[in-house]
Amino acid sequence: MPFVIYTTPNYTENAVRFIRTLANLTDVRLGLISQEPKEWLPTDIQHRLADFQQVDDVFNATQLEAASKLLSGRQGQIHRILGAVEQAQVSVAQVRESLGITGMNVETAYNFRDKGRMKNLLRGAGLPCARHQKVTDQESAFAFADFVGFPLVVKPPDGAASQSTYRANNAEELEKALSLNPPAPGHEVLLEEFITGDEFSFDTFSLNGKPVFHSLTQYFPNPLEAMREPWIQWQVVLPREVESPVFDDIKQAAFKTLDALGMNTGMSHLEWFRRQDGSIAISEVAARPPGAQITTLISRANDFDCVAAWASMMIFGTFPVPERKYAVGAAYLRGQGTGKVREVLGLEQVQREVGHLITDVKIPKPGQERSLSYEGEGYIILRHPDTAVVKEALSRVVSTVRVVLG
Repeated sequence: MPFVIYTTPNYTENAVRFIRTLANLTDVRLGLISQEPKEWLPTDIQHRLADFQQVDDVFNATQLEAASKLLSGRQGQIHRILGAVEQAQVSVAQVRESLGITGMNVETAYNFRDKGRMKNLLRGAGLPCARHQKVTDQESAFAFADFVGFPLVVKPPDGAASQSTYRANNAEELEKALSLNPPAPGHEVLLEEFITGDEFSFDTFSLNGKPVFHSLTQYFPNPLEAMREPWIQWQVVLPREVESPVFDDIKQAAFKTLDALGMNTGMSHLEWFRRQDGSIAISEVAARPPGAQITTLISRANDFDCVAAWASMMIFGTFPVPERKYAVGAAYLRGQGTGKVREVLGLEQVQREVGHLITDVKIPKPGQERSLSYEGEGYIILRHPDTAVVKEALSRVVSTVRVVLG
């Protein structure tokens, strides 16, 4: 029975879902490496673990390798080492290379993690993406702004989920963004031209270098705008028409992107834009399953367990292709103002109007801290065979439900 290690910094809701899925595989012995103690996990998961090792920093390859060696000494040869957190992909790859474990290597992991390096590879392959430059001082940043023009996106080269990402509409805002994350030698900041248009994701299962299944979602609005405007109730829609010819251009570009970056076996999350003139531009791509409940949307749209399918593919190299059946959407419930959650209004009306479409819910709880993410304090997921029905239902949810803080 193969011994598999999963690594995560902490036990977020998403992390617990991945750990539970892996732990419940009957033909796998699961070892876990985390910064948090095993006792913080739900009891049912604790009892399913074959072994556990706590570290101070899972992003530190030296610590991760030492912990892996301890687990291997107790459990035998490591079949796979996995992680779904983007910031851990390089350190996990370094452990693979050092211990001779099958999986993504360090060079490929850097292709996905370093967004400047990624875009250089994409432009070299003739793929459409934003003009960009990594800078080590303010002078270079303003020179790039003079060349490209405003607005610009300012972010770390290895960022994730719009963390520490800012839109600069003018020189004053660029200076402010750089003051929050000052560029310096050894601490570069990535600048990109700001692309306007509709923003989407493109999520792919790849097996032995070949795409075997893909999905896509559309964001309403784009995450950066949602971060700038706390009043916006963010929505994500997975249309049933994934195979429509209107998406042929991004499908071809996405698969070419994965080839250029060196994807072999894994799930990838690519974000892209459809400009007003109909052309596409790739924003960036991560070599891990998507966050923001997108794995749940994919599961509900195709009536299968997306996380379990990822785990089986990564460990055993198998992937049964599911049937596309539904359109699915998520409405993210964001509190207005400051303070903790006091109450949630409008749930009864939503249940009356669209309750028959709801598949998953996370209702904000009184006393819950306000989230700093565009995902807010909770969500409601809906599905229906007709994409238009899902979009209309999402509109009803975000116009009716109100999370009151105070």
